[in-house]
Amino acid sequence: MKSTGVIVEYNPFHNGHLYHMEEARKQTNADVIIAVMSGTFLQRGEPALVSKWQRTKMALAGGADLVIELPYAYSTQKAETFAFGAISILHSLFTKNVCFGSESGQIEDFTKLLGFINTNHTNYNFYIQKFVKEGNSYPKACALAYKALQPSATLIDLSKPNNILGFHYIQAIHRLGSDITPVTILRKQAQYHDQSIEKHSIASATSIRNELLKQNFTLSSISHVVPETTYHLLQDYYKKYDIFHNWEQYFPLLKYRLLTLPNEQLEAIYEGEEGLHHRLKKHCQAAQNFSEFMTLVKTKRYTWNRIQRYCLHILTNTTKKEIEEATKGELPYIRILGMSGQGRQYLKRTKKRISVPMITRPTEIDHPLLTIDKRATACYALAYPPEKQADALLEDYATPPIQTKEESHPF
Repeated sequence: MKSTGVIVEYNPFHNGHLYHMEEARKQTNADVIIAVMSGTFLQRGEPALVSKWQRTKMALAGGADLVIELPYAYSTQKAETFAFGAISILHSLFTKNVCFGSESGQIEDFTKLLGFINTNHTNYNFYIQKFVKEGNSYPKACALAYKALQPSATLIDLSKPNNILGFHYIQAIHRLGSDITPVTILRKQAQYHDQSIEKHSIASATSIRNELLKQNFTLSSISHVVPETTYHLLQDYYKKYDIFHNWEQYFPLLKYRLLTLPNEQLEAIYEGEEGLHHRLKKHCQAAQNFSEFMTLVKTKRYTWNRIQRYCLHILTNTTKKEIEEATKGELPYIRILGMSGQGRQYLKRTKKRISVPMITRPTEIDHPLLTIDKRATACYALAYPPEKQADALLEDYATPPIQTKEESHPF
Protein backbone atom coordinates (compact mmCIF):
# COMPACT_ATOMS: atom_id res chain seq x y z
CA MET A 1 0.00 0.00 0.00
CA LYS A 2 1.42 3.38 -1.02
CA SER A 3 1.27 5.99 1.74
CA THR A 4 1.57 9.77 1.66
CA GLY A 5 2.04 11.96 4.72
CA VAL A 6 0.62 15.40 5.42
CA ILE A 7 1.74 17.52 8.37
CA VAL A 8 -1.17 19.53 9.72
CA GLU A 9 -2.88 21.45 12.50
CA TYR A 10 -6.44 21.65 11.10
CA ASN A 11 -7.30 24.64 13.21
CA PRO A 12 -9.95 24.10 11.89
CA PHE A 13 -10.10 21.82 8.83
CA HIS A 14 -11.31 23.92 5.88
CA ASN A 15 -11.78 23.71 2.11
CA GLY A 16 -8.12 24.51 1.46
CA HIS A 17 -7.16 21.50 3.56
CA LEU A 18 -9.66 19.37 1.65
CA TYR A 19 -8.08 20.46 -1.64
CA HIS A 20 -4.62 19.63 -0.25
CA MET A 21 -5.77 16.18 0.89
CA GLU A 22 -7.35 15.39 -2.49
CA GLU A 23 -4.34 16.64 -4.45
CA ALA A 24 -1.90 14.75 -2.21
CA ARG A 25 -3.75 11.52 -2.87
CA LYS A 26 -4.04 12.19 -6.60
CA GLN A 27 -0.52 13.45 -7.29
CA THR A 28 1.19 10.63 -5.38
CA ASN A 29 -1.33 7.91 -6.26
CA ALA A 30 -1.63 7.16 -2.54
CA ASP A 31 -3.71 4.37 -1.04
CA VAL A 32 -3.33 5.83 2.44
CA ILE A 33 -3.04 9.40 3.73
CA ILE A 34 -1.23 9.70 7.07
CA ALA A 35 -1.90 13.01 8.86
CA VAL A 36 0.60 13.98 11.55
CA MET A 37 -1.45 16.50 13.52
CA SER A 38 -0.54 18.82 16.40
CA GLY A 39 -2.34 18.11 19.66
CA THR A 40 -3.71 20.70 22.07
CA PHE A 41 -1.26 23.54 21.39
CA LEU A 42 0.13 24.66 18.05
CA GLN A 43 3.28 25.84 16.31
CA ARG A 44 2.57 29.54 16.78
CA GLY A 45 2.26 29.01 20.53
CA GLU A 46 -1.52 29.14 20.72
CA PRO A 47 -4.28 26.75 21.84
CA ALA A 48 -6.14 24.80 19.19
CA LEU A 49 -9.61 26.21 18.53
CA VAL A 50 -11.22 22.86 19.44
CA SER A 51 -9.87 19.64 20.94
CA LYS A 52 -7.61 17.24 19.07
CA TRP A 53 -10.42 14.67 19.11
CA GLN A 54 -12.80 17.01 17.29
CA ARG A 55 -10.07 17.87 14.78
CA THR A 56 -9.31 14.16 14.32
CA LYS A 57 -12.95 13.65 13.30
CA MET A 58 -12.57 16.53 10.83
CA ALA A 59 -9.42 14.95 9.39
CA LEU A 60 -10.99 11.51 8.95
CA ALA A 61 -14.08 13.00 7.34
CA GLY A 62 -11.80 14.96 5.00
CA GLY A 63 -9.96 11.89 3.74
CA ALA A 64 -7.19 11.06 6.22
CA ASP A 65 -6.68 7.35 6.90
CA LEU A 66 -4.39 7.63 9.92
CA VAL A 67 -4.19 10.58 12.32
CA ILE A 68 -1.07 10.61 14.47
CA GLU A 69 -0.44 13.12 17.25
CA LEU A 70 2.59 15.38 16.98
CA PRO A 71 3.71 15.77 20.62
CA TYR A 72 3.79 19.18 22.33
CA ALA A 73 7.59 19.19 22.48
CA TYR A 74 7.59 19.33 18.66
CA SER A 75 4.25 20.93 17.82
CA THR A 76 5.02 24.18 19.68
CA GLN A 77 8.49 24.70 18.26
CA LYS A 78 10.22 26.79 15.63
CA ALA A 79 9.90 25.42 12.08
CA GLU A 80 13.11 23.35 12.11
CA THR A 81 12.18 21.34 15.22
CA PHE A 82 8.48 21.12 14.32
CA ALA A 83 9.42 19.67 10.92
CA PHE A 84 11.96 17.22 12.30
CA GLY A 85 9.46 15.76 14.78
CA ALA A 86 6.77 15.33 12.14
CA ILE A 87 9.08 13.85 9.50
CA SER A 88 10.51 11.46 12.13
CA ILE A 89 7.01 10.06 12.68
CA LEU A 90 6.35 9.64 8.96
CA HIS A 91 9.77 8.02 8.49
CA SER A 92 9.05 5.53 11.28
CA LEU A 93 5.75 4.61 9.61
CA PHE A 94 7.52 3.88 6.29
CA THR A 95 5.66 6.68 4.53
CA LYS A 96 6.49 6.86 0.82
CA ASN A 97 5.83 10.57 0.22
CA VAL A 98 5.19 13.77 2.14
CA CYS A 99 3.02 16.39 0.47
CA PHE A 100 2.92 19.99 1.68
CA GLY A 101 1.36 23.20 0.46
CA SER A 102 3.70 26.09 -0.30
CA GLU A 103 3.70 29.58 -1.71
CA SER A 104 6.37 28.40 -4.18
CA GLY A 105 4.66 25.33 -5.61
CA GLN A 106 7.94 24.04 -7.10
CA ILE A 107 9.83 21.28 -5.26
CA GLU A 108 13.02 22.17 -7.16
CA ASP A 109 13.13 25.54 -5.35
CA PHE A 110 13.45 23.73 -2.04
CA THR A 111 15.98 21.09 -3.09
CA LYS A 112 18.16 23.74 -4.75
CA LEU A 113 18.17 25.83 -1.57
CA LEU A 114 19.02 22.82 0.59
CA GLY A 115 21.94 21.94 -1.67
CA PHE A 116 23.27 25.48 -1.51
CA ILE A 117 22.98 25.68 2.29
CA ASN A 118 24.66 22.30 2.79
CA THR A 119 27.56 23.47 0.62
CA ASN A 120 27.84 26.87 2.36
CA HIS A 121 26.85 25.79 5.86
CA THR A 122 29.50 27.68 7.84
CA ASN A 123 29.15 31.01 6.06
CA TYR A 124 25.36 30.73 6.00
CA ASN A 125 25.17 30.28 9.79
CA PHE A 126 27.66 33.15 10.28
CA TYR A 127 25.41 35.54 8.38
CA ILE A 128 22.27 34.30 10.15
CA GLN A 129 23.80 35.12 13.53
CA LYS A 130 24.99 38.48 12.20
CA PHE A 131 21.54 39.50 10.99
CA VAL A 132 19.80 38.21 14.14
CA LYS A 133 22.15 40.35 16.27
CA GLU A 134 21.17 43.33 14.13
CA GLY A 135 17.59 42.86 15.30
CA ASN A 136 16.04 40.77 12.53
CA SER A 137 13.72 37.84 13.17
CA TYR A 138 15.16 34.40 12.45
CA PRO A 139 13.20 33.84 9.18
CA LYS A 140 14.25 37.30 7.96
CA ALA A 141 17.86 36.62 8.93
CA CYS A 142 17.82 33.37 6.92
CA ALA A 143 16.62 35.21 3.82
CA LEU A 144 19.23 37.96 4.27
CA ALA A 145 21.99 35.37 4.81
CA TYR A 146 21.15 33.66 1.52
CA LYS A 147 21.05 37.01 -0.28
CA ALA A 148 24.43 37.99 1.19
CA LEU A 149 25.99 34.84 -0.23
CA GLN A 150 24.08 34.84 -3.51
CA PRO A 151 23.27 38.50 -4.31
CA SER A 152 22.07 37.81 -7.86
CA ALA A 153 20.14 34.61 -7.14
CA THR A 154 16.36 34.37 -7.19
CA LEU A 155 15.51 33.32 -3.66
CA ILE A 156 12.57 31.25 -2.61
CA ASP A 157 10.65 33.55 -0.26
CA LEU A 158 11.47 32.30 3.22
CA SER A 159 9.32 34.99 4.80
CA LYS A 160 6.31 32.88 3.77
CA PRO A 161 5.34 30.40 6.52
CA ASN A 162 4.62 27.41 4.30
CA ASN A 163 7.82 27.88 2.32
CA ILE A 164 9.74 27.92 5.61
CA LEU A 165 8.11 24.70 6.79
CA GLY A 166 8.53 23.06 3.38
CA PHE A 167 12.24 23.76 3.39
CA HIS A 168 12.61 22.28 6.87
CA TYR A 169 10.62 19.17 5.88
CA ILE A 170 13.12 18.52 3.12
CA GLN A 171 16.02 19.32 5.44
CA ALA A 172 14.65 16.81 8.00
CA ILE A 173 14.35 14.11 5.32
CA HIS A 174 18.00 14.70 4.44
CA ARG A 175 19.06 14.71 8.11
CA LEU A 176 17.30 11.41 8.78
CA GLY A 177 18.61 9.79 5.60
CA SER A 178 14.99 8.96 4.82
CA ASP A 179 13.63 7.62 1.54
CA ILE A 180 10.54 9.86 1.79
CA THR A 181 9.91 11.73 -1.47
CA PRO A 182 8.74 15.35 -0.97
CA VAL A 183 5.96 16.79 -3.12
CA THR A 184 4.57 20.32 -2.94
CA ILE A 185 1.28 21.86 -4.03
CA LEU A 186 0.82 25.56 -4.74
CA ARG A 187 -1.47 27.18 -2.18
CA LYS A 188 -4.73 28.31 -3.73
CA GLN A 189 -6.31 31.76 -3.27
CA ALA A 190 -6.12 32.51 0.47
CA GLN A 191 -2.73 33.02 2.09
CA TYR A 192 -1.73 31.86 5.56
CA HIS A 193 -1.95 35.28 7.24
CA ASP A 194 -5.12 36.55 5.51
CA GLN A 195 -7.27 38.13 8.21
CA SER A 196 -10.72 38.23 6.60
CA ILE A 197 -12.96 35.80 4.74
CA GLU A 198 -13.75 36.58 1.12
CA LYS A 199 -16.64 35.29 -0.99
CA HIS A 200 -14.73 32.46 -2.66
CA SER A 201 -14.69 28.95 -1.20
CA ILE A 202 -11.17 28.90 0.24
CA ALA A 203 -10.13 31.03 3.21
CA SER A 204 -7.16 30.93 5.56
CA ALA A 205 -7.48 29.23 8.94
CA THR A 206 -6.48 32.58 10.49
CA SER A 207 -9.45 34.37 8.94
CA ILE A 208 -11.82 31.56 9.97
CA ARG A 209 -10.60 31.72 13.57
CA ASN A 210 -10.90 35.50 13.58
CA GLU A 211 -14.52 35.15 12.48
CA LEU A 212 -15.33 32.53 15.12
CA LEU A 213 -13.68 34.50 17.91
CA LYS A 214 -15.70 37.66 17.30
CA GLN A 215 -18.00 38.57 20.16
CA ASN A 216 -21.22 38.08 18.20
CA PHE A 217 -20.09 35.51 15.65
CA THR A 218 -22.39 33.34 13.56
CA LEU A 219 -21.27 29.97 12.26
CA SER A 220 -23.13 30.60 9.03
CA SER A 221 -20.49 33.21 8.12
CA ILE A 222 -17.93 30.43 7.53
CA SER A 223 -20.25 27.82 5.99
CA HIS A 224 -18.95 28.44 2.44
CA VAL A 225 -15.26 27.92 3.36
CA VAL A 226 -15.42 24.70 5.40
CA PRO A 227 -16.74 21.21 4.61
CA GLU A 228 -20.17 20.40 6.01
CA THR A 229 -18.64 17.96 8.52
CA THR A 230 -16.35 20.66 9.92
CA TYR A 231 -19.31 23.03 10.20
CA HIS A 232 -21.34 20.54 12.24
CA LEU A 233 -18.39 19.50 14.42
CA LEU A 234 -17.68 23.14 15.27
CA GLN A 235 -21.36 23.63 15.98
CA ASP A 236 -21.49 20.58 18.26
CA TYR A 237 -18.36 21.64 20.16
CA TYR A 238 -19.67 25.12 20.84
CA LYS A 239 -23.03 23.80 21.97
CA LYS A 240 -21.33 21.44 24.39
CA TYR A 241 -18.64 23.74 25.82
CA ASP A 242 -19.78 27.27 24.95
CA ILE A 243 -16.21 28.15 23.88
CA PHE A 244 -13.69 28.13 21.10
CA HIS A 245 -10.26 28.09 22.71
CA ASN A 246 -8.05 31.16 22.46
CA TRP A 247 -5.34 32.85 24.50
CA GLU A 248 -7.73 35.25 26.25
CA GLN A 249 -9.13 32.37 28.32
CA TYR A 250 -5.64 31.44 29.52
CA PHE A 251 -4.30 34.96 30.12
CA PRO A 252 -5.29 35.11 33.84
CA LEU A 253 -3.38 31.83 34.37
CA LEU A 254 -0.35 33.18 32.51
CA LYS A 255 -0.51 36.41 34.48
CA TYR A 256 -0.57 34.46 37.75
CA ARG A 257 2.48 32.45 36.66
CA LEU A 258 4.42 35.55 35.61
CA LEU A 259 3.69 37.45 38.80
CA THR A 260 4.39 34.62 41.23
CA LEU A 261 7.26 32.59 39.76
CA PRO A 262 10.79 33.56 40.86
CA ASN A 263 13.02 34.95 38.12
CA GLU A 264 15.31 31.93 38.15
CA GLN A 265 12.35 29.63 37.41
CA LEU A 266 11.18 31.85 34.55
CA GLU A 267 14.70 31.80 33.13
CA ALA A 268 14.63 28.00 33.24
CA ILE A 269 11.47 27.86 31.11
CA TYR A 270 12.05 26.79 27.52
CA GLU A 271 12.79 29.70 25.15
CA GLY A 272 13.43 32.05 28.07
CA GLU A 273 16.56 34.05 27.31
CA GLU A 274 18.24 37.44 27.67
CA GLY A 275 15.97 38.52 30.50
CA LEU A 276 12.85 38.35 28.33
CA HIS A 277 10.80 37.43 31.42
CA HIS A 278 11.45 40.89 32.89
CA ARG A 279 9.67 42.46 29.92
CA LEU A 280 6.76 40.04 30.26
CA LYS A 281 6.39 40.63 34.01
CA LYS A 282 6.42 44.38 33.52
CA HIS A 283 3.74 44.51 30.82
CA CYS A 284 1.39 41.83 32.15
CA GLN A 285 0.59 44.06 35.13
CA ALA A 286 -0.78 46.82 32.92
CA ALA A 287 -2.41 44.74 30.18
CA GLN A 288 -6.13 44.03 30.48
CA ASN A 289 -6.13 41.17 27.98
CA PHE A 290 -3.74 38.93 26.09
CA SER A 291 -3.88 40.86 22.83
CA GLU A 292 -2.97 44.09 24.58
CA PHE A 293 -0.20 42.30 26.49
CA MET A 294 1.34 40.89 23.29
CA THR A 295 1.21 44.27 21.57
CA LEU A 296 3.14 45.79 24.48
CA VAL A 297 5.71 42.99 24.64
CA LYS A 298 6.44 42.45 20.93
CA THR A 299 9.67 43.89 19.54
CA LYS A 300 11.41 43.86 16.18
CA ARG A 301 13.74 41.12 17.36
CA TYR A 302 11.19 38.97 19.16
CA THR A 303 8.32 38.10 16.85
CA TRP A 304 4.76 37.61 18.03
CA ASN A 305 5.06 33.84 17.55
CA ARG A 306 8.38 33.63 19.38
CA ILE A 307 7.01 35.47 22.43
CA GLN A 308 3.73 33.57 22.29
CA ARG A 309 5.60 30.24 22.41
CA TYR A 310 7.57 31.40 25.45
CA CYS A 311 4.31 32.43 27.14
CA LEU A 312 2.87 29.01 26.39
CA HIS A 313 5.85 27.23 27.94
CA ILE A 314 5.47 29.42 31.03
CA LEU A 315 1.78 28.49 31.17
CA THR A 316 2.52 24.76 30.89
CA ASN A 317 5.67 24.95 33.05
CA THR A 318 7.84 23.40 30.33
CA THR A 319 11.53 23.82 31.04
CA LYS A 320 14.63 23.81 28.86
CA LYS A 321 15.86 20.69 30.61
CA GLU A 322 12.57 18.87 29.97
CA ILE A 323 12.55 19.66 26.25
CA GLU A 324 16.17 18.56 25.95
CA GLU A 325 15.39 15.24 27.64
CA ALA A 326 12.16 14.70 25.71
CA THR A 327 13.57 15.29 22.24
CA LYS A 328 16.94 13.57 22.45
CA GLY A 329 17.47 10.11 21.02
CA GLU A 330 15.12 8.17 18.78
CA LEU A 331 11.38 8.65 18.53
CA PRO A 332 9.98 6.92 21.66
CA TYR A 333 6.40 6.22 20.51
CA ILE A 334 3.70 6.95 17.94
CA ARG A 335 0.29 7.90 19.32
CA ILE A 336 -2.70 7.06 17.12
CA LEU A 337 -5.66 9.43 17.37
CA GLY A 338 -7.81 8.04 14.58
CA MET A 339 -7.98 5.68 11.61
CA SER A 340 -10.15 4.61 8.72
CA GLY A 341 -10.57 1.04 7.52
CA GLN A 342 -7.81 1.68 4.98
CA GLY A 343 -5.59 3.02 7.75
CA ARG A 344 -6.14 -0.11 9.82
CA GLN A 345 -5.15 -2.25 6.85
CA TYR A 346 -1.97 -0.24 6.43
CA LEU A 347 -1.02 -0.78 10.08
CA LYS A 348 -1.72 -4.52 9.80
CA ARG A 349 0.61 -4.77 6.82
CA THR A 350 3.44 -2.65 8.23
CA LYS A 351 3.32 -3.13 12.01
CA LYS A 352 5.98 -5.89 11.99
CA ARG A 353 8.43 -3.50 10.32
CA ILE A 354 7.67 -0.57 12.64
CA SER A 355 10.18 -0.54 15.49
CA VAL A 356 8.64 2.39 17.38
CA PRO A 357 5.93 1.48 19.95
CA MET A 358 2.42 2.48 18.85
CA ILE A 359 0.16 3.66 21.65
CA THR A 360 -3.48 4.68 21.90
CA ARG A 361 -3.55 6.15 25.43
CA PRO A 362 -1.02 8.15 27.47
CA THR A 363 -0.86 5.49 30.20
CA GLU A 364 0.76 2.94 27.90
CA ILE A 365 4.31 4.30 28.09
CA ASP A 366 6.48 6.36 30.42
CA HIS A 367 8.60 8.99 28.67
CA PRO A 368 9.41 12.71 29.21
CA LEU A 369 7.78 13.51 25.85
CA LEU A 370 4.48 12.10 27.08
CA THR A 371 4.84 13.67 30.53
CA ILE A 372 4.88 17.10 28.90
CA ASP A 373 1.87 16.16 26.75
CA LYS A 374 -0.16 15.12 29.79
CA ARG A 375 0.52 18.42 31.53
CA ALA A 376 -0.26 20.45 28.41
CA THR A 377 -3.54 18.60 27.90
CA ALA A 378 -4.54 19.24 31.51
CA CYS A 379 -3.73 22.92 31.07
CA TYR A 380 -5.80 23.06 27.87
CA ALA A 381 -8.82 21.68 29.76
CA LEU A 382 -8.80 24.59 32.23
CA ALA A 383 -10.52 26.80 29.64
CA TYR A 384 -13.69 24.70 29.80
CA PRO A 385 -16.61 25.76 32.02
CA PRO A 386 -16.04 24.50 35.61
CA GLU A 387 -18.81 21.89 35.36
CA LYS A 388 -17.14 20.42 32.24
CA GLN A 389 -13.54 20.38 33.45
CA ALA A 390 -13.58 17.06 35.31
CA ASP A 391 -14.69 15.15 32.22
CA ALA A 392 -12.32 17.12 29.99
CA LEU A 393 -9.34 16.32 32.23
CA LEU A 394 -10.12 12.60 31.91
CA GLU A 395 -10.88 12.69 28.18
CA ASP A 396 -7.31 12.14 27.03
CA TYR A 397 -7.04 8.97 29.14
CA ALA A 398 -10.47 7.59 28.31
CA THR A 399 -10.78 8.26 24.58
CA PRO A 400 -9.68 5.43 22.26
CA PRO A 401 -8.61 6.16 18.68
CA ILE A 402 -11.54 7.37 16.61
CA GLN A 403 -12.47 4.80 13.97
CA THR A 404 -14.66 5.41 10.96
CA LYS A 405 -15.81 1.77 10.73
CA GLU A 406 -16.41 -0.92 13.32
CA GLU A 407 -13.49 -3.31 12.98
CA SER A 408 -11.20 -5.06 15.41
CA HIS A 409 -8.13 -3.21 16.64
CA PRO A 410 -5.10 -3.98 14.45
CA PHE A 411 -2.62 -4.58 17.27
